[in-house]
Formats: sequence, C-alpha cells, structure tokens
Amino acid sequence: MTREPHVSERTCIVTRRRGAPEAMIRFVRGPDGALAPDIAARLPGRGVWVTGRADLVAQAARKHLFARSLKTRVDAEPQLAEDVDRLLEADSLRMLSLANKAGAVMAGFGKVADALAQGAVGALVEARDGGEDGRRKLAQAARRAESTAPVIGLFSSLQLDLALGRTNVIHAALAKGGASAAFVARCHRLAAYRGVCIDGAAASGEDIEALPNGCATEG
Repeated sequence: MTREPHVSERTCIVTRRRGAPEAMIRFVRGPDGALAPDIAARLPGRGVWVTGRADLVAQAARKHLFARSLKTRVDAEPQLAEDVDRLLEADSLRMLSLANKAGAVMAGFGKVADALAQGAVGALVEARDGGEDGRRKLAQAARRAESTAPVIGLFSSLQLDLALGRTNVIHAALAKGGASAAFVARCHRLAAYRGVCIDGAAASGEDIEALPNGCATEG
C-alpha cells in the first residue's frame, strides 16, 4: 500500500479553515509584544496564520484575534493589512530584480514581441499605467504565438523602472525557467491578497474563493 505524501497545513485564526502555508501569512510576536508579519515564514518564535487576504488580516487585527490565539498581549498596528501589502509587493519586485540580474528579463515592446514569437516567454509584465493600445497589440502577439504565459499587471511603470534599473518600462517579459516561476508565484500571492486577478483586473468573490492564490489570466 502506497502512503500518501504528507501535506503541511495551517489553520487560519479568522476563518478556522486549514490550508497550505503558501496561501497564508504567518505572524509572530516579538519580545516587545509587537506583531510582525513573517511573509517568508522563517522568523523564530511561535506563529499564527491568516489566510492571505487583506480583509482577513484587517479583521484579525480589529477583533484582537492575534492576542486571543497567542494567549498574550500583542500590539497589532491598525495599518497591519497595508504593511503586509507593502511587504508582499516588495518581495515580488525583489524577485523581478533578481531575475533581471540573472539575465532572464527582456524589456521593450519589440524585444518582448520577438521573445513571444520564439516561444521563450514564461511571464509577461505590463505596467498598470501603460497605454491600452500597446497592451492590445502585445496581447495579439501573444495569441499569434499561442502563448500561455501569464500576464502580470500589478505594478506601475515607475516600480518596474526601479526593479529593472531602466527607464520608462511598460512591457517586459521573463524567460521560461525557475526565476520566472518564482516571480509569478509571488505575484499570485500578492494578487490574491489584494482580491484582484494577476493581470490587475477586478476579481469576483468566487474567483478568490475558488483559487487559493487568486484568479489567474493568461495571455
């Protein structure tokens, strides 16, 4: 008889539902009583978990569920949900920067279109403040290439500029591989936390409930 592989799960202190750690946010209490988000789940100490959605993190802070679960005084800042959002966003952009340093990122409409034609794209990145015309043309190029690469639209052009060390980045692509997969995974997590699809479009409640890391759209 073959034994099923063990799957680690955690319980959300808000919903009381069990889920994979990757779909949740860990929080730990520091020696001074301050609550710290531990998005990498590596900080020492006893932790508690919340399903990775901003509304649930805000609810946990508002209803003092962290203190109740840890059975001690906990100082949870009112802006805790916003702090977690910034951490998740920074983590995603850091991974994009690392992929760029590894030579896995192409920027500019022409280079991205060429990479699509060659079937070499693992993920597409569109600045959320970019023009609709360029986005439409690149979507057409992706369809012609029969690309299934996810389209990520969570970041502004300025944020992409800073992450990639370039100016006026509107369109970018990541080559297929581990760096691309790691970046996309972080973007899924950020999108789910914000309650949007990975391309930045609004997601319905059913989308968020059905998929642990947010609804995903493909180019």
